[in-house]
Amino acid sequence: MSNEQPLYRIQFMNNGKNYQLYVREVVQGALFGFIEIADFVFDSHSTVLVDPSAERLKSEFAGVTRSYIPLQAVIRIDAVTERGSARISELGDNVAPFPHLPGRKP
Repeated sequence: MSNEQPLYRIQFMNNGKNYQLYVREVVQGALFGFIEIADFVFDSHSTVLVDPSAERLKSEFAGVTRSYIPLQAVIRIDAVTERGSARISELGDNVAPFPHLPGRKP
């Protein structure tokens, strides 16, 4: 068995954007209807090229030890073997918040 901690890629919606983060801990939160993510993993700069969305995520989550994400905002959680780059992107047309309120257009 490997002594390495598991790594998770979590994608969730926040303010009309798709956030993709890498974390070491994902658990059902003590707050009802939320999941708790902790131990954020960000790239260390080994290249000259810098991704602005990754830098924005680093600054947004600087000093944050745990974050609570509403269940309805979560798009996907994957257990991964290799870390990619954290990023923020625009939501596509095929992702909509749930539930949809009648009479209100998304």
